[in-house]
Amino acid sequence: MRTWQVERRKRTRHLIELGGLVVKAGIVELTNDDRAIIYGALLWIAAKLQSNEGEHARNLWVVRGRQAFDAERRKEQMGRRT
Repeated sequence: MRTWQVERRKRTRHLIELGGLVVKAGIVELTNDDRAIIYGALLWIAAKLQSNEGEHARNLWVVRGRQAFDAERRKEQMGRRT
């Protein structure tokens, strides 16, 4: 496989994973799949991260995200045990 094909597949996988996070967070359902709302929210996040409150927001969000990933992992492990 050519280098550009490998890179294209990596990029595609990365974009799919990012889209999966939007779905996993429930954003699609909460916005009724309204792309303008989703994009506007992402722009708001970007602006927040660029503001003087960016470091604080980043710290809060990373903790919350890790907690959610950990809870999901525990739930999956419990499901495998039963």
